Amino acid sequence: MRFSSPYSHRKMYSPEPNSALVHIKLLDRKLIMEKGFLDKVEDNAADFTHISVTQNNLQELKKIWDQWDDEVRQLFYSNYGDLPYLLDMNVDKHLFRALTQFWNPAYNCFTFGKVDFVPTIEEYISLLWCSKIQVDRAYSRAVNAPTFLKKLMNITRMSEQWVAARIKQKGDSMCIPWKSLKDLIIAHPDTKKRVDVFALSIYGLVVFPKALEHVDEAITNLFDQLDKRVTPVPTILAETFRSLTACRKASEGRFIGCAQLLLAWFYSHFWKVDRVSYRVFSENYSPLKEIVTTPRRDDILEEKWMAILQNL
Repeated sequence: MRFSSPYSHRKMYSPEPNSALVHIKLLDRKLIMEKGFLDKVEDNAADFTHISVTQNNLQELKKIWDQWDDEVRQLFYSNYGDLPYLLDMNVDKHLFRALTQFWNPAYNCFTFGKVDFVPTIEEYISLLWCSKIQVDRAYSRAVNAPTFLKKLMNITRMSEQWVAARIKQKGDSMCIPWKSLKDLIIAHPDTKKRVDVFALSIYGLVVFPKALEHVDEAITNLFDQLDKRVTPVPTILAETFRSLTACRKASEGRFIGCAQLLLAWFYSHFWKVDRVSYRVFSENYSPLKEIVTTPRRDDILEEKWMAILQNL
């Protein structure tokens, strides 16, 4: 089975400037002296990818979530899983940029020396745990999908006039501004619809952040099928792999997959604990919540991360 990204064509964004030479000079001298390490560093420098990890500002989404009571939150969890924890996931740009250098576009995996490492459908499903998802029902775009207007009307239960007035052209895509969705979440009289629009916003601003401060039409193609209990995970992974590969091949670009989820997956493999908490055996245990709430250093520079990852 082949899974495709919700987007078919992209425009690349200009990254912020970096110097590969600086990365080499600043690497730990002890590591450089190890056998074969200098050659590997030079190879990475020659193939360095300048990647931008520009994110949406999620403070307004967090504020809305914090204001909801437990009943509304449970309604969200039961329908959409642990997505809200992504709002608190810090994106370590130094780690992310270093991690990108080890993405192998030929094999769609991270390659650290002789070790290949890649997120799997099962791992992402575990992180985004949702009882309504059927893991064997993957999303595929409907042949005769409704128009963007109709899909938004269905999701929001707002009138055609209301929706049509808020659809905007953003680059090569049709979008709806986050501001319009935020106002709807705050004012909608139907609690279930407030939850639905909030979930749509997380998918558009965090999981598939193509157009900053907007939710892209392609997101609604996926979102419109979630009530059929399909899993979005293969599509999330496809977009992650597509974006990493596009940036690596061009040696630059803006990553437009879910950086929060990719880093959560990475942390899940390097999470050192002295003892296993009894909570992991609980029915309500959330691995994503555990990862998000675990304190981590954020002062490790990109050059140091490169050295660490090279020697995994």
